Amino acid sequence: MKENQDIRDLIFLNRLKNWEVAQVVGISDGRFSVWLRTPLREDRKKRVEQAIEKLIEKKGE
Repeated sequence: MKENQDIRDLIFLNRLKNWEVAQVVGISDGRFSVWLRTPLREDRKKRVEQAIEKLIEKKGE
């Protein structure tokens, strides 16, 4: 299993793109890719989860 599989699954299951999440978090898509390679610190994980939630809400409108 890859690092941060739970985050990867959330993105995939909600038909989001990594670059969309990165944009909401406020980082480049390349930096987001680097973040996903190693276990996320709690603060980063919360930022990413909040970004995903925001994108899901926006999709539902």
